[in-house]
Amino acid sequence: MAKKSKTQKAKASAARQQRKAERELEAANPQAAQAAAAEPEKKGLFKKSADAASESSDSGKPAKKADEKPKKKRFQFFRDVKAEMKRVTWPTRTDVLRWSGVVVVALLFFGVFVAILDNAIITPLLVLISGIGA
Repeated sequence: MAKKSKTQKAKASAARQQRKAERELEAANPQAAQAAAAEPEKKGLFKKSADAASESSDSGKPAKKADEKPKKKRFQFFRDVKAEMKRVTWPTRTDVLRWSGVVVVALLFFGVFVAILDNAIITPLLVLISGIGA
């Protein structure tokens, strides 16, 4: 099984902490926990709570038009690539050298194996079979 990244470990830990807090809340006050469970929680990046929506409408700023298109972000892909590359767990120099050596040794082994198989076993068998038929 592949190792989890630091981000995955942090998310899992945060989820465990949240579940633990919910269990403690339920144990301390079962009626409040049932009321919270009955009310669906909005999840996601783009969903606003009722309080946030009322604050944005009360701030005096004009609301965005529904038909207004978002500005085109020309280099967003490259910024995303750069952000992902920062999150990559890069191997150390010794790991790269060690695994490169393993690959070279494996290639040499299988190259020699196929050469012996071809020249010492398969070719003589083909010559023998073709000589019998002639």
